[in-house]
Amino acid sequence: MGRTLQNTMINLGLQNACDEAVYQLGLDMEELEEIEEDAGLGNGGLGRLAACFLDSMATLGLAAYGYGIRYEYGIFNQKIRDGWQVEEADDWLRHGNPWEKARPEYMLPVHFYGRVEHSASGAKWIDTQVVLALPYDTPVPGYMNNTVNTMRLWSARAPNDFNLRDFNVGDYIQAVLDRNLAENISRVLYPNDNFFEGKELRLKQEYFVVAATLQDIIRRFKASKFGSTDSVRTVFDSFPDQVAIQLNDTHPAMAIPELMRIFVDIEKLPWDKAWDITKRTFAYTNHTVLPEALERWPVDLVEKLLPRHLQIIYEINQRHLDHIASLFPNDVDRLRRMSLIEEGGTKRINMAHLCIVGSHAVNGVAKIHSEIVKTQVFEDFAALEPEKFQNKTNGITPRRWLLLCNPGLAELIAEKIGEDYVRDLSQLTKLHEFVDDDLFIREVAKVKQENKVKFALYLEKEYKVKINPSSMFDVHVKRIHEYKRQLMNCLHIITMYNRIRRDPTKLFVPRTVIIGGKAAPGYHMAKMIIKLINAVAQVVNNDPMVGSKLKVIFLENYRVSLAEKVIPATDLSEQISTAGTEASGTGNMKFMLNGALTIGTMDGANVEMAEEAGEENLFIFGMRVEDVSELDRKGYNAQLYYDRLPELKQAVDQIKSGFFSPKDPTLFNDVVNMLFHHDRFKVFADYEAYVKCQEKVSELYLNSKAWTKMVIRNIAAAGKFSSDRTIKEYARDIWHVEPSDLKIPPPNEPRDAGQDKTPNGTAA
Repeated sequence: MGRTLQNTMINLGLQNACDEAVYQLGLDMEELEEIEEDAGLGNGGLGRLAACFLDSMATLGLAAYGYGIRYEYGIFNQKIRDGWQVEEADDWLRHGNPWEKARPEYMLPVHFYGRVEHSASGAKWIDTQVVLALPYDTPVPGYMNNTVNTMRLWSARAPNDFNLRDFNVGDYIQAVLDRNLAENISRVLYPNDNFFEGKELRLKQEYFVVAATLQDIIRRFKASKFGSTDSVRTVFDSFPDQVAIQLNDTHPAMAIPELMRIFVDIEKLPWDKAWDITKRTFAYTNHTVLPEALERWPVDLVEKLLPRHLQIIYEINQRHLDHIASLFPNDVDRLRRMSLIEEGGTKRINMAHLCIVGSHAVNGVAKIHSEIVKTQVFEDFAALEPEKFQNKTNGITPRRWLLLCNPGLAELIAEKIGEDYVRDLSQLTKLHEFVDDDLFIREVAKVKQENKVKFALYLEKEYKVKINPSSMFDVHVKRIHEYKRQLMNCLHIITMYNRIRRDPTKLFVPRTVIIGGKAAPGYHMAKMIIKLINAVAQVVNNDPMVGSKLKVIFLENYRVSLAEKVIPATDLSEQISTAGTEASGTGNMKFMLNGALTIGTMDGANVEMAEEAGEENLFIFGMRVEDVSELDRKGYNAQLYYDRLPELKQAVDQIKSGFFSPKDPTLFNDVVNMLFHHDRFKVFADYEAYVKCQEKVSELYLNSKAWTKMVIRNIAAAGKFSSDRTIKEYARDIWHVEPSDLKIPPPNEPRDAGQDKTPNGTAA
């Protein structure tokens, strides 16, 4: 979520008033804003997407709730020591959190372990351990529409009789100390991005948020006029018309068997009725195609922790496979491929398959990704129900990612096209009229230059390096992962360094290369990549032959509040994943909206950015998805590229020989060995095209006017990438609710009786 103060002032239309009032008190608002901790309750794009979606849902007047876990410790703080990443705990609640309100009156029990007893009256889950879920509510204000939605985060609490009620021999002190075991559930965020770690505590977290949330939703449904009761029992027929639940990846997939358990075991609905309601309630968003990221939980673990849920999953699978067998008799391989249970070695539950079978809609997050989901990853399922599969291209909120972080540019745009674009970003196309306006071109360049000077000062203060603000700011910020190919950027840096040293008199377009991002603590290769970047920076930044022509900076502890500083100051945005690996990306959209040009592959939303702006207004290079497939078919041989390209050979040899690690020449052996022998992401295959494309970038940067005109064309084409557009599509195509552009009256004005009508439908 990042910081809340400035975003709240902007959405309430109070920023200028607050700035002035605080100034009158002899304080500086910006200084105050810097004191607030980031709420870092997610890993990368997936968590930030949820935050943008909450802002858009409130702005569109949807009755929507964001549910999650109130982690005591969020994503770790990253320190760089001697070039290595070191993790520190993110104690973000140390000074309290003024934005949250505990709601003990809505506390709910969540059950674990135990056993299942079957009888004539149905199944009973008994002898369980209970953990309490305490909700904390954070307000989510819409933009200037007097709407405030709720983000409800659950915190784990031990019941007061925890470890004291049963066969306890009287170690009272130990029993109280053991309360920590229950409360550990919401202690810490697992720091993996795009990687599945099948730990028991993680499964507990996933079920904890799901069980508490579903009880909360059902309580709210029963309390509403729709949860009509026929004397004893609630009628749930209208449930899917009143409740929509969007599964943000497979992490909350246990919601599907949990809702079935509530309907069948507790509410005593017949299976078929319960299943129909469940399917119509859930929709699933897929966020990655990397096989190592797909959740596959061991059956024995689920059986121990959630025995009733395993039985329900088996029943769902049996009926699912019976259906397929009836359509494709004797096709045992299809049954194996489509099963929710993977046999062979340890039996595992494929959570993505569970989500597809248990949902009425499945979507990818960019056109190209949704195609890959349909034609490759889940092709059998798409063949069965093609109408279930959709695309919803991701977006970003223009409130945080333009108004808040780049007020200079936001104001400049408003002067030209009015202020309405903040709620309807498609209006940015009006900027096309000014692409040849010399004054506007100069003003856009001036705002960028001011942002660069401000960020350069920040870097000097934080990193004690002198930055040339007229150099090209070439920025690559995102989680560190092999598929994102920070290594390819690193090879380009070394290549530029070698070119400067080969001919110091030759014209060189000065660059400041900024790379930032966190590596999962257990991801050895990602940590080696960080060390390599810092080792290269050490050499480049201290070489007198290079001077101010080339500087390399690794940005420590990349997070939302730092993104808000670096993105508006960026000239060149690096989006260089191997085609077919980045589901969408959203950083790419933030840079585009803030006046950076993009160098990138035809991957994720880059494809649609090129479609919107014209491919000639992005620096697109490298293999397409088809080329990658073809190379896989032939077999990728890294050695061929190394032998054929002298500059690549030189750079790799320098890494290999210890040129960048003279005290430990073999330090980067693992990295070099990976690049030659098991590089799934084919860095060498795109190196030549990347370097040539970078030469075109430098050439254009020399012509400031032509560069800025391309920038304006990009900003004018960024309208599609508002999360408001994304959410409108979810609302119409999946949730079946109508966004309302009505600004409800402020609380100090009397409301007409006619405005009291509850809009039909709730998105949860």
